[in-house]
Amino acid sequence: MSDPTRVSILGKENIILDHNIWEGSFVAHDLLTNVQSSTYVLVTDTNLFQRYVPPFEKSFREVATRSGLDPCPRLLTYQIPPGETSKSRVTKANIEDWLLSEARDPPCDTKIVVIALGGGVIGDMLGFVAATFKRGVRFVQVPTTLLAMVDSSIGGKTAIDTPAGKNLVGAFWQPQRIYIDLKFLQSLPPREFINGMAEVIKTAAIWDEKEFSSLERYSESLMQAINEKADIRETKITGLQEILKHIVLGSVRVKAYVVSADEREGGLRNLLNFGHSIGHAYEGILAPQILHGECVAVGMVAEANLARFLGVLDGAAVSRLVKCLTSYGLPTSYKDAAIQERTAGKLCPVDQVMSIMGVDKKNEGRKKRIVLLSGIGRTHEKKASVVADKDVRIVLSSAIRLSPAASPPSVVNCVPPGSKSISNRALVLAALGHGPCRIRNLLHSDDTEVMLSALTEMECADFAWHEGGNILEVKGNGGRLQASPNDLYLGNAGTASRFLSTVATLANPSRSPSSVLTGNKRMKARPIGPLVDALRTNGAIVDYLDREGSLPLRIKALNGLEGGDINLAATVSSQYVSSLLMCAPYAKQPVTLRLVGGKPISQLYIDMTIAMMASFGVKVTKSELQEHTYHIPQATYQNPAVYEIESDASSATYPLAIAAITGTTCTVPNIGCRSLQGDARFAVDVLRPMGCSVEQTEFSTTVSGPRNGALRPVPEVNMEPMTDAFLTASVLAAVAQGQNGDNITRITGIANQRVKECNRIRAMKDQLAKFGVTSRELSDGIEIEGVHATKLKQSSSGIDCYDDHRVAMSFSVLSLAAPQSTLIRERECVGKTWPGWWDTMSQLFGAQLEGVDLEQQHVENVTFPSDLRKSLFIIGMRAAGKSTAGRWAAETLDWPLVDLDVQLETQIGCSITDLIKRSGWETFRDREYCLLRDSITEKGTRHVFACGGGVVERPEARKLLVEYHKSGGSVLLVHRDIEDVMDFLQIDKTRPQYTEDPREVWMRRKRWYKECSNFEYFSRKAGENELAGASRDFSRFLKTITGERRALSHVLSKKQSFFVSLTVPDIATIIPSLQDIVVGSDAVELRVDLLEDPKRKGCTPSVEYAAQQLANLRGSTDLPIIFTVRTTSQGGKIPVDALADVVSMYEMGLRYGVDFLDVEVQYSEQILRPIFQAKGKTKLIASHHDPVGKLSWSNGSWVPFYNKALQYGDIIKLVGVASSQDDNAELIKFKSWATSMHRVPVIAINMGVEGQLSRIQNDFMTPVSHPALPFKAAPGQLSAAEIRQALALHGVIKPQAFYLFGSPIAASRSPALHNALFKATGLPHKYVLWETESVQDLRQILRDKNFGGASVTIPLKLEILQYLDEVSDDARIIGAVNTVVADSQQTSKLSGGNHLAGRNTDWQGMKLSLQNAGAQSGQVKSAMVVGGGGTARAAIYALHEMGYSPLYVIGRSAEKLKSLVDSFPKEYDLKIPSSIAEFQAVGGLPVVAIGTIPADRPIEGENMREMLRYVFNADTSGYDKRILLEMAYKPSVTSLMEMAKDGGWVTVAGLDALASQGFYQFQYWTGITPLESDVRAAVMGNS
Repeated sequence: MSDPTRVSILGKENIILDHNIWEGSFVAHDLLTNVQSSTYVLVTDTNLFQRYVPPFEKSFREVATRSGLDPCPRLLTYQIPPGETSKSRVTKANIEDWLLSEARDPPCDTKIVVIALGGGVIGDMLGFVAATFKRGVRFVQVPTTLLAMVDSSIGGKTAIDTPAGKNLVGAFWQPQRIYIDLKFLQSLPPREFINGMAEVIKTAAIWDEKEFSSLERYSESLMQAINEKADIRETKITGLQEILKHIVLGSVRVKAYVVSADEREGGLRNLLNFGHSIGHAYEGILAPQILHGECVAVGMVAEANLARFLGVLDGAAVSRLVKCLTSYGLPTSYKDAAIQERTAGKLCPVDQVMSIMGVDKKNEGRKKRIVLLSGIGRTHEKKASVVADKDVRIVLSSAIRLSPAASPPSVVNCVPPGSKSISNRALVLAALGHGPCRIRNLLHSDDTEVMLSALTEMECADFAWHEGGNILEVKGNGGRLQASPNDLYLGNAGTASRFLSTVATLANPSRSPSSVLTGNKRMKARPIGPLVDALRTNGAIVDYLDREGSLPLRIKALNGLEGGDINLAATVSSQYVSSLLMCAPYAKQPVTLRLVGGKPISQLYIDMTIAMMASFGVKVTKSELQEHTYHIPQATYQNPAVYEIESDASSATYPLAIAAITGTTCTVPNIGCRSLQGDARFAVDVLRPMGCSVEQTEFSTTVSGPRNGALRPVPEVNMEPMTDAFLTASVLAAVAQGQNGDNITRITGIANQRVKECNRIRAMKDQLAKFGVTSRELSDGIEIEGVHATKLKQSSSGIDCYDDHRVAMSFSVLSLAAPQSTLIRERECVGKTWPGWWDTMSQLFGAQLEGVDLEQQHVENVTFPSDLRKSLFIIGMRAAGKSTAGRWAAETLDWPLVDLDVQLETQIGCSITDLIKRSGWETFRDREYCLLRDSITEKGTRHVFACGGGVVERPEARKLLVEYHKSGGSVLLVHRDIEDVMDFLQIDKTRPQYTEDPREVWMRRKRWYKECSNFEYFSRKAGENELAGASRDFSRFLKTITGERRALSHVLSKKQSFFVSLTVPDIATIIPSLQDIVVGSDAVELRVDLLEDPKRKGCTPSVEYAAQQLANLRGSTDLPIIFTVRTTSQGGKIPVDALADVVSMYEMGLRYGVDFLDVEVQYSEQILRPIFQAKGKTKLIASHHDPVGKLSWSNGSWVPFYNKALQYGDIIKLVGVASSQDDNAELIKFKSWATSMHRVPVIAINMGVEGQLSRIQNDFMTPVSHPALPFKAAPGQLSAAEIRQALALHGVIKPQAFYLFGSPIAASRSPALHNALFKATGLPHKYVLWETESVQDLRQILRDKNFGGASVTIPLKLEILQYLDEVSDDARIIGAVNTVVADSQQTSKLSGGNHLAGRNTDWQGMKLSLQNAGAQSGQVKSAMVVGGGGTARAAIYALHEMGYSPLYVIGRSAEKLKSLVDSFPKEYDLKIPSSIAEFQAVGGLPVVAIGTIPADRPIEGENMREMLRYVFNADTSGYDKRILLEMAYKPSVTSLMEMAKDGGWVTVAGLDALASQGFYQFQYWTGITPLESDVRAAVMGNS
């Protein structure tokens, strides 16, 4: 081979670079010749060893043998685990101990040479070993990653990481040789290559603009090569050898020069840290999931934005840097989707970032020093610059607090960025044109970056930046472009989406048959239907991939439209018109474009497009005969040599408005009356009538505001020619004051603003209200009542911007008039059109800015987010239970229920049966479809709809339902055992009979039902006594799929939590003992792979069987359900090759709304990604099981699985195998590291007997077994009680004392109850009696740190309040506390002991007893309370909570009853009947009663007895079961019970309620739900 390239560093040519120098003999020969030693020690990681060490060992032996050296040099090798975790004191010590071991014979002396083969971790750490081993030995760097080649291997920096930060312990130690073999890059994974490109881009950005331009040119070819499959990638990269060598050599030479000039980092070498000051801080938070180069890329953008904010860098350079980074697949923000995915949405609070930056080695004491660019290829200073913390905080924060300038500048000259509208049109026209065009003043923004990227991807043109990014040269291909094989992601860029939809039809299909346009969530809701309709009618083939009328679109490449006549509805967006106009010259025949449906919106933008087309050589003729009609010839655009973009007139309204509102003067020098843009008229048409002085020439506009900003309202202004500027006008109108008190400004002509980035009219109304400004929406505008600026209010929550740049900038204008500061949220959204807006506010207008980090105030949504306000549609076969499910859903969600069949019969005035007889099935289906369509449109929020069974028969109806659930709505399929359905259909006569076999109907509809729904509920057959349980089951299901039931949050709130793994083939076999099995657990795991389907012996159970099993389990327990499927390789039973079955089960679990879905991360992205995207409110447990013990907790081998689990899991579960107790200790260290790095909770345990300790030590969702189960789900599993006993023995669970306070209490069953429960659940606590009538006797007990809680009875239920830190709402309303709960995690402000909370469980005990007897909550029926004492208050509360109304109160003393009733809120609807006649007048006799009168004496008062007899003996026909709960429990059968029994009522004894309230007390004290039968047995004396 030819001699490799050598680069000098520190005066010696020690850097050697070329292709294929490692595997040949070159390195071995050079070492033995020029770095001579008798012992060479090669250290690498376990990933690289097999591939690269054996070939080198062979060549080393051959060269050493030929050399004739005596003694013959030896080569020792050592492997360490891969990854950043190895860059530690522990690994360093291990290597040093190995070098010093007696096994090294002869021993390693001071003359050895250490060879570091690997990436930056290996090089940094081995360099530090070499620097310190025997006070320093020689070492050699052999970097194998691009990052190490261009950065860490050069310069002699060596270090290890410590808990305090990265690279904080190390030394400068220069390598004797650096061998850079570019062949290593051929096998480098794509992400690692991209990681290294960050340092390459950094070097060019600070040093050499020419090199930076080369990187911009190379990006496409390099990225295409590295993104190929591994075998193809090596070949493709080989073909780019010279480009790679050029890139690497350029960076190496710069770094070598800088190191030679400043070895010890005195000043110049600081420049190499561009992007690192902030990037390292992000890395400290996001590593190891996010790589060094990725963090540096984010840091570079942040530091460039900082330079722009400080006024030393222009926006064009920032945009150019961002585009270059993006072109290499690097992130530019820590909020980048890939970073958020890989880190599970980890936050980077600014305080934490600033804290980490505070230990940067470049700092001067507390002063932060950051490298500031002054342009591409140059820096502001030849060293890092000192920057104030407040400026860094502004750039890093997600929100900004804005205050007016103390003394605003009186005259300002402001040049806004280029027009977004003109920029996007110019890009399209130049790209479609022929020849080069230099575009000046192009807007650098998110929108134009998206447009540029898409045009590049479709090979429309070649693009190159000049003059530091201020000029873009476009070499158009004359309309020849290619369909994109990759999705074109457009974010929220509406202009780009509309223009590119037509551009994509011009493409050639050689690379791909079609292009896909997609965007973010908001983009997917923005309309594009009229444009698509026009394209389709002209021969285009466009498919909606999700929601009809919105992106994403698949557009077939057809080499152009057919041409001829095209009709387009242009009343929604003028961009549809411009899109067709610009592409029309490339149609297959001349185009006549007719705008139909009324006057086109925003005519001035259409005129702008036509004028610009003329500048590019194509003249559009407007018809003189037909209104709104244009003729476009066939032609090719001829690009002008130069095209100047004028400033954005919409954006110019903001600086002009600042002048207006502050009484100062502002000139915009490049927008005047000759502007192409309609918004250029804003100053004349809006500001002048508001009282401003306006001077407008052909090319400039100057505005001077009235003194003190005393603006006048404009009675009415039509802003149709400049709709985007209405937001600016609105904030000015907010402070406009009329002379006669008429302060109203009315803005019209802006209806299209409802379908922009957000509904801007609604946004302005809602956000102006935060300032105390009243406004009203009009059909096509807004009406605003101005207030004096001094009366503007301050919003505590800040201004919501809806990710809309114009909302943010408009309210920043208003902020300058407000008397207090204003918080603007989502400050980064201004990047769409004016990325440097906040810089302009600070630099030109003197606004005072403060960065506010909303990430630190991040709170998870706890109730219904916006998409869950959408209505619920229930579908399924007749007799499946839709009506019942609908009623339950309406009760749970508190929404009205609409039965569509009933509503249809109301509409048509006859039964459906009669309609079909009269007009036929087709007419019925027509009416049914129309009603469904109208319901979705008109009642699309907060309604429950029960649909007819055949609603899915019509394709149009199916399409409606599919689009509805794909757009965020919920369509629930309710079904039941098909045999039960068939049986019912044979006897049901209320609906038309099927004209075919019902079973065939089911088989036909089955697939449609699934397609049309996104959730499914299996309705089990329930008897009359089981309906209450079935209702609760459905309610839990509904709360899970809507996110209201937050199982994970509940589990996280507990110190220890468990889930029990059910290892049974059929859930039905354990239902009798299930309540016992789940005691002490917080969730229950359904092991689907262990189920045995009787219809599929020896095979994977069917989805239908699994669904029935899930329904059986769900109906038998209140606990959250974990849905788990394991293959044999994961310790389960499903065959490894039955992957399709596993995926089907996962999909079924999500459709059935399980609380948790356990997903193995060993599966591919293609499997995991759809599950993650479809999870809804189900929480994913991302798990990895290592049943054979391949992985070790100590060497980093678990880290890749942890990292992958982070991408998908709400919970991470890692299960290994312990061969010794040391494995448990290493697991604890690993879990401690993981939980310190990320918020995602971790389950980490070891299997086997040796691993049992890890199960005891795991405090979150430990899987447990139970003696009643046939076998344990995994070796070493324990029960929850066994783990608690072990934790008690280890002192983790400390014994607590619980009491019963009151008198007399000697006969209480509470000690027997609670001590039995403590024992059964493995808790070390004791419950004892403390008899006293004085609350003073309790003071010392309540202060004791071992006090766990107490039951409270008479006479202390009120007196105890003085010692409590808080009292629950129920206890406050009832007026009594019967339960005290001590929280050892908080300190009492009253006593200094544990924090004490008072509750009342009496009412809960009553409710549970009634429910167990068959009473159903939520029924709008009346109930009765007998008695007027303290217990009656709890009874009233219980019945109200159950939904009964009205509530009758009957007692002996009318005065006492009135006092009782008056003390409750009116919504309790309490009534005191004084006679039977009053009962008869009101109607609706009680169906539930609670007796609270003493039972040791007869029922007094003839009137009271008569009323009770009337209620108990009334006609029961038409009533459900009627229930009396008698709270007196001596004697066992009271007079009241006898009276009720005589009338056919079911009676429940008071001891039952006593047991039930104890049930809840135990729950509050321990967090454990006990077994009800155990509670009752203890209370009844049968324990």
